[in-house]
Amino acid sequence: MDNTVAKVTSAQMTLFRKVYFWLSLALALTGLTAFLASNNPAVMNIIMGSRAALWILFIIQLGMVMYLSARINSMSLQTASMMFVLYSFIMGITFSFIFLVYAKTTIYTCFFITAGTFFVMSLYGYFTKKDLSSWGNLLFMGLIGVIIASVVNIFLHSSTLYYIISYVGVFIFIGLVAYDTQKIKALIGQENNEQNQKLAIIGALALYLDFINIFLFLLRIFGGGSRS
Repeated sequence: MDNTVAKVTSAQMTLFRKVYFWLSLALALTGLTAFLASNNPAVMNIIMGSRAALWILFIIQLGMVMYLSARINSMSLQTASMMFVLYSFIMGITFSFIFLVYAKTTIYTCFFITAGTFFVMSLYGYFTKKDLSSWGNLLFMGLIGVIIASVVNIFLHSSTLYYIISYVGVFIFIGLVAYDTQKIKALIGQENNEQNQKLAIIGALALYLDFINIFLFLLRIFGGGSRS
């Protein structure tokens, strides 16, 4: 029994090393791309000057997430890897506007707050003995509520609702970090190394989305400072 437990623990640690490798790579690529794009006037003219361009990028990102999540088991590891890297790059292009809208000190502060919160909640999700599966439906319903409220506020332009959505969004995705971490921990698959690499990519994608959303909601809360 002890030998079995040791093997499972080793497999979990191996999987998480791969998950955090892909997560770190994706965040670094997104951040670097966003910074470089923000210093490219041609790219900024397209991003800031055309709602259509932003919608196209958003639709592409949504399609890539849905496709990668649904088809990762049937695609090759190389294809899955390339799609995840490409997705991270496109996200960087999309979010390059933050360097024009928010103060750099605000961006860096929100990033470090996000990183620290993410680290703590991911550790909690990994080590807690509590079954977090019951969080799933609650967090999903909360997320749907945030999306609906965000759409409604497009027409209401309520600053109060804006901040309520932002705070609720932060707490939802903080909860999702722990929930997704525990869910990934249960994804101990076959001994096939390629299969485990694909599990790592899909796990990294879930945590990447949690991290990005916490960061963006925090920017909305603390982003009152002028650009510097």
